[in-house]
Amino acid sequence: MVKSAILPGASQVRRALQAAANSANAKLLLRFFKTGPGQYAEGDQFLGVVVPEQRKIAKCFADLPETDVLTLLRSKIHEERLTALLILVHQYKSGNRRRKRQIVSAYLKHRAHIDNWDLVDLSAPQILGDWLLDKDRGILFKLAKSRRIWDRRISILATFAFICAGESHDTLALAEVLLLDEHDLIHKAVGWMLREVGKRIGTDPLKSFLTQHVAVMPRTALRYAIERFSERERKKWLATPQRPRT
Repeated sequence: MVKSAILPGASQVRRALQAAANSANAKLLLRFFKTGPGQYAEGDQFLGVVVPEQRKIAKCFADLPETDVLTLLRSKIHEERLTALLILVHQYKSGNRRRKRQIVSAYLKHRAHIDNWDLVDLSAPQILGDWLLDKDRGILFKLAKSRRIWDRRISILATFAFICAGESHDTLALAEVLLLDEHDLIHKAVGWMLREVGKRIGTDPLKSFLTQHVAVMPRTALRYAIERFSERERKKWLATPQRPRT
């Protein structure tokens, strides 16, 4: 493994992030992203750099060599990992088919470092989801059954690219796979994508899914899914008696 100390590109990105660091923001982010003992992001470290500033830095370093990008992605510092992913998104969008394939491969190979919800949400649809638009989506169903919560979140968030392209089948199928997931962050992700189906494709497929599953859906997922409904309709869905989840 190449040491980051001899990678000037990665070092330059680190210096740019450190120059934008804010200790007060960092303290807030430690609580916001649940970094305490036993929480989902236990031990994560923050500089306190806001996302818009990270986007600017990523744009400035959009041509960073992949070795340097992956060095940043392996960092213990949250903003270095997110900036690395934002750079990969830039490179994916501008890359030819061969380069896109390389980025997707690197993304999946190094996904152990994609370990918080914002890292997933700002990269999975733009990279993995876009790549799978015209390909077999079996990898998403494998990820949906992973023990890693972030793999499972990647699986459903990647489908946002399909929704934007007018497809809902795999989103609904994965939502069903994840229906009994125990983690609140998966409930939120599933509900969010269901809401997007209703918003961008139509309420018919969403209501069909709800009719079939509302009695066992986690309330968080349901609330997210019906967020755009009228108050009267939301109350109707929320009043549905729940059955035990098995």
